[in-house]
Amino acid sequence: MKYTFAQMPKPVPYDFVIDYLPRHIVVKAQFGMHYIYLNQKLMLMLRKTDKGDGLNGIFVITLKTHHQSLAEEIPGLTGFVLDTGENYESHQRFLAEEDPDFETSAIKLCELISRGDSRIGKATKGGALL
Repeated sequence: MKYTFAQMPKPVPYDFVIDYLPRHIVVKAQFGMHYIYLNQKLMLMLRKTDKGDGLNGIFVITLKTHHQSLAEEIPGLTGFVLDTGENYESHQRFLAEEDPDFETSAIKLCELISRGDSRIGKATKGGALL
């Protein structure tokens, strides 16, 4: 089975991650990011802009209850600060492109997803439509 890409206005950032994910992912561009779905669940959001807001990288869709265990495996996963300077407390974790182990950590995330790690991914309305 091939990857499914919705109409893409911009190239997918960090496209090396695609090589490490299952073939039946769906990549959808929206809200200035590229959303990666697997089995109708949102798994990752890839973001790269010229805004200089420190939010270029990979957002991991998870739950707060999994933050600690994921950080033990992938130390670069953190919370994130909005461009207003406010710490944003959410279920998502963030892997900044500036992280010295960015590529290695991104590949590790993809391997977890490929193995069906239940800590990553969330069913969404958008995913249900895919």
